[in-house]
Amino acid sequence: MGAHAFAPLVRPPSPSSHLFHILSLLAITGIGTPVSGLTEDEALLKLKSSLTNMEAISNWNPSNAPCSDKKWIGVICEHGKIWGLKLENMGLGGTIDIDAISQLPELRTLSFKNNEFEGPIPDFRRLPKLRSVYLSNNKFSGDIPDDAFAGMDALRRIILANNAFTGKIPSSLTSLPILVELKLDGNQFQGTIPEFHQKILPSINMANNQLEGPIPARLMHLNPKLFSGNQGLCGAPLKPCTGNTGGTVLKNIANSSSKATIIVLVVLLALVILAATILIVYQRKRKAKLEKLDSLPSQHGNHFVDTHMTPNEERPRTIKKRSEPGKLDFVRDDRKKFDLSELLTASAEVLESGNFESSYKVEVFAGELLVVKRFRQMSRVRRDEFHEHIWKMGKLRHPNVLALVACYYRKEEKLLIFDFVDNGSLASHLHGKHTTKDEVFDWPMRLKIIKGVARGLAYLYSELPSLIVPHGYLKSSNVLLDYSYEPLLMDYALKPLINAEHAKQLMVAYKSPEYAHLGRLTKKTDVWSLGILILEVLTGKFPTNFLAVGNVKGENLVAWVNDIVNEEEKGVDVFDKGMGGTRFSKVQMNKLLKIGFGCCHENVDVRWSIKEAVQKIQEIKETDELI
Repeated sequence: MGAHAFAPLVRPPSPSSHLFHILSLLAITGIGTPVSGLTEDEALLKLKSSLTNMEAISNWNPSNAPCSDKKWIGVICEHGKIWGLKLENMGLGGTIDIDAISQLPELRTLSFKNNEFEGPIPDFRRLPKLRSVYLSNNKFSGDIPDDAFAGMDALRRIILANNAFTGKIPSSLTSLPILVELKLDGNQFQGTIPEFHQKILPSINMANNQLEGPIPARLMHLNPKLFSGNQGLCGAPLKPCTGNTGGTVLKNIANSSSKATIIVLVVLLALVILAATILIVYQRKRKAKLEKLDSLPSQHGNHFVDTHMTPNEERPRTIKKRSEPGKLDFVRDDRKKFDLSELLTASAEVLESGNFESSYKVEVFAGELLVVKRFRQMSRVRRDEFHEHIWKMGKLRHPNVLALVACYYRKEEKLLIFDFVDNGSLASHLHGKHTTKDEVFDWPMRLKIIKGVARGLAYLYSELPSLIVPHGYLKSSNVLLDYSYEPLLMDYALKPLINAEHAKQLMVAYKSPEYAHLGRLTKKTDVWSLGILILEVLTGKFPTNFLAVGNVKGENLVAWVNDIVNEEEKGVDVFDKGMGGTRFSKVQMNKLLKIGFGCCHENVDVRWSIKEAVQKIQEIKETDELI
């Protein structure tokens, strides 16, 4: 047959036949009218019709508008527009009608937690302005398309925990620019954990899945509980990866047809063996010199410790009765040990040098960074007292307390060694040193930090009951932030070790009103410091003369607090503009501000206790509506 025989088949349809074709398709698919142009109440009623077990939303009816005085259950409104849907714990099932939901132009948050929804994940890409999606504790299942969240750059929270999702973790999750929370725990995700590319690492939970392979380097500092229940995962913070991974790599190389690859591998292996041999010889020579360390002068440049430190003698319980020359005292059994010689020869970067302490960033082993804090103002504490207190500090384990790794005692100075935290301090993020134009340091982030600080402080109170001030040095520069912006308290529990005259000059606790007026510290002194910190975080204002040496009475801090109180009572907006926030979040921000006032009240009898403060702080929500 010639080309002309097919001409009638490719001729464009007439307008009428084209319209007929469309109407026929609509009739076949059951769509009698287009969705576009629905009002908000019509869109919600259409959503309702797609659900089962609708008794919980029985007041969704045309007789009242969704945002009227008789507001529809589960509907969150702002300025007369539907801003969020909170349909939680309602036993709902059926289908989530994305067509209907897409007709809500101001919708920013969706929560269908704790219901009976089944089947694949809805196509949320049709809702590009969404900020949060909560689907936890349902029966959703199946693979999530790799591009399921592509283009949803406004997303901040994705909560998919406790469903039955399978397949690989979608790569579109890894580049959402302002994502702050991702919960995938309690599913059946498989494969490896992808690399996350956000500048600020979101809070992540991937526990109880079927993931395997090494944990990405950016996630190695996280709590191991966030990866538990995945038998195939390995690497920090879980158990080390076995040789299987390396064996697989070598097998793949062996199966490769590229001889050049094999040659390069052999050469590299030979170089590694040579380097290891040189290192062993070097270490043996270094150990032979350890007994001469006592007579060496103090090092300078990249080395920071006087090398004539004497060995420890008596020490309690878990610390050995007698140390060998050049040995540090480790209070953690899960860390690779190193000796004083290795510490001395490691390159060091000065982080801080002051009257109270000097801090150095040290890399003893490749890729493992530590902070060595050198204290000179502890010369009065006896060796047995020092080790007894260090033993107590070494037992502390909490997600919001920076754990001690090792220590060294010398009469003139002491060393405390911790893990290095690379994201800077709270002070540096609040006051500009560590911030970038792309950083998100808004109200939810600051609330998360305050809650973590409160939990860490409460833990110190519970674990160190004999101390009047379990922390004693709480301030924004002593709160470190990890990559997920989880706070870590440092320089805690040092008061028993510091010379009394220096403690009064340097430590925050001695700037409290009770010490200024009564000459004593109380169990509520650290609560006062917590209150100061809350006000600093909310207002963005640095406390006047907070770090001033010699400002023993702390009058400037009291005046600083009173200024904020007076401004707030006059109706002045005292909140840092960088926090942002909606009408709903402002209610919660004001609640936290009141808590700050209660914590740093000048009158100790009126001031809140640590228990009351922590309880109230944990009750604060991101918005006045729980989404």
